[in-house]
Amino acid sequence: MLNILILCTGNSARSILGEVLVTALGQGRLQGFSAGSQPKGQPHPMALETLKAHGHSIDGVRSKSWDEFATGAAPRINAVITVCDSAAAEVCPVWPGAPVKAHWGLPDPAHIEDDAECRAAFEATYEALAERIGRLLEALEGDDEAALKQALLAV
Repeated sequence: MLNILILCTGNSARSILGEVLVTALGQGRLQGFSAGSQPKGQPHPMALETLKAHGHSIDGVRSKSWDEFATGAAPRINAVITVCDSAAAEVCPVWPGAPVKAHWGLPDPAHIEDDAECRAAFEATYEALAERIGRLLEALEGDDEAALKQALLAV
């Protein structure tokens, strides 16, 4: 199984959706994790609502620092995907094993105040991530980092 870490600054919205989707769509081929450089401390309520509306379990989903994944006790990360431009531009910790890196910039739905617009933005973010992860899985021919790197380049 390949471990994919989805990063965003606050780890409350896009990266949370990505973590759950990578694991769900990966069906035993991929395991998703998420973290942030400046975690909010809890997932955005609309992120959790969106996941539940699509039938995903939110048990154990939490906002966490990327420092948790830069230690020897952390799971070995095979790929790091940033989903916000600020996290992509930040100096990331050195990840053990030098994982493959990719950037999938997406607008942040967490800053939208109108309830209906926020709900629509989270749904659009969910759909964009599901489509991208689906394409990644279609392109993934193998179960090692070389295959993962090729698949990420193809997406």
